[in-house]
Amino acid sequence: MTVDHTLSTSTETLGRAKAALQAAETLLAAVGARVAALCLPDEDFDAAALNANQIEAHGYAWMASYVEILKATLSWAEELEAEGALGRLPGLVLEIGFGEYLAQIGHGIAMSQDEIIRPDSYGLGREAQDFLTSADVRSLTSTGTERHAELIALLRQAGPDAVIDSGDATDETAAMIREQFRSFARDKIVPHAQTWHGENQLIPIELVSELAELGVFGMTTPAEFGGSELGAEAMCVVTEELSAGYIGVGSLGTRSEIASELIRLGGTEEQKQRWLPRIASGEVLPTAVFTEPNTGSDLANLTTRAERHGDVYRIHGAKTWITHAARADIMVLLARTGAANSGHRGLTMFIAEKPRGTEGDLFPAKGMSGGEIHVLGYRGMREYELGFDGFEIPAGNVLGGVEGQGFRQLMTTFELARIQTAARALGVAQNAFQLGFQYATDRVQFARPLIEFPRVFGKLAWMAVEQAMVRQLVKRVARLKETGARCDVEAGMAKLVAARVAWSAADNALQIHGGNGYATEYAISRVLCDARILNIFEGAAEIQAQVIARGLLQRPMAKG
Repeated sequence: MTVDHTLSTSTETLGRAKAALQAAETLLAAVGARVAALCLPDEDFDAAALNANQIEAHGYAWMASYVEILKATLSWAEELEAEGALGRLPGLVLEIGFGEYLAQIGHGIAMSQDEIIRPDSYGLGREAQDFLTSADVRSLTSTGTERHAELIALLRQAGPDAVIDSGDATDETAAMIREQFRSFARDKIVPHAQTWHGENQLIPIELVSELAELGVFGMTTPAEFGGSELGAEAMCVVTEELSAGYIGVGSLGTRSEIASELIRLGGTEEQKQRWLPRIASGEVLPTAVFTEPNTGSDLANLTTRAERHGDVYRIHGAKTWITHAARADIMVLLARTGAANSGHRGLTMFIAEKPRGTEGDLFPAKGMSGGEIHVLGYRGMREYELGFDGFEIPAGNVLGGVEGQGFRQLMTTFELARIQTAARALGVAQNAFQLGFQYATDRVQFARPLIEFPRVFGKLAWMAVEQAMVRQLVKRVARLKETGARCDVEAGMAKLVAARVAWSAADNALQIHGGNGYATEYAISRVLCDARILNIFEGAAEIQAQVIARGLLQRPMAKG
């Protein structure tokens, strides 16, 4: 009889969630129509109008991201129900997550700590009120702390990993990969992460070699080029678990993914045969050399020049925020071969070989110099600024063999890079949650463990729930990427929200630690520093929201 009651409750909850999601989609469509009226005059996209109405457009991007997360979460719950595996733990994730996100959609979404976008901003206050008072939405949002307390009680029994593992309940391959790399991270990374961070050490090359043997640098590379060809979804699981140990290790594969994707999609056959197997095996460590001191995301105004002299190009200019540059063997380097005013069309991508640097001589290549940028977190590979004064690249190393294709080639990598960055963010969030959970369990105040106080277990419950929901979006987007379909908007959504989740989790976990969290001997202090970068690199949150809004507005449905 108890089983029947549970199934009935699950079915009813799924039904309410589905109806509430439809109501959220209706409100989102109304917001989209208002934004389209601002940014699509005469049914033609207007970039200047988008910039002038950034707040409204970015709010639309955030709301659309929330709706996509709700879709992914509901789909996951429905899969579990179909398998007879929708137990109380995932059921609570669904109930708490839907309740909070629906409330924020109706009342206001925080795009940052002090920027809240509300339906009133679009003149939709009445529509929002109707949304919030609809029976299905109200049933999910009208809850107190009971569900949070129940979730934490379950996790105290089963362990904090249980909420993560429930996400893989219908995927044996993902569960197996996760367990393998979780064990690796806890054995080989976690015991050393605080030292690597505190002493600003490079991740030991021996560990890099072990990761190479495990196939970390060829996860999405085709088997014909020496990769494992496991795909984007497996890459995300591996990246998350390594990043839960230390983001520096979880990020090692990012440069390999970017370089491999560029060469696989844009390179000549000879370039693919030469470089892809060596990157996948870890024999060659690549780095991405795109950003400049005065341009940031504004690549159309990139100024580093590549001038052809016979069989070589000579590079002149400066680059900054180049990760792992001293240790790298090759650079995928973006430079201008066209006229100064040629914009995106004048950019060319190069595969530039260089010798590995040493502590005494970081950049021994002729025509190349550089120095370290000292950073708060995200250490282990180090950041550098680079100068080029006649650095030579063979003409045969133009990616694809044709000038002027660099910007188009670079755009092909953004989807995978942002999906992978979302997975890194989930790893950081997971680490923060586990540290906060353990500290709250062990720390006794006023004769009770901290975890028994509502404002502590409430924080922890929401960390667990939001990570579980965003994890489903990342999985959903990774699967979409594997089909070959365009997913730049969806990848941007995953990165946008996952980065916010990582920062929120780290901040709240440090708060749970109290004063101890501010001490460098506690790992959460490092995790907070690591989490902050995720809202900036691979497209800052504002750039990400701009990309999402533009993509949504340019889809056919936005025009009518």
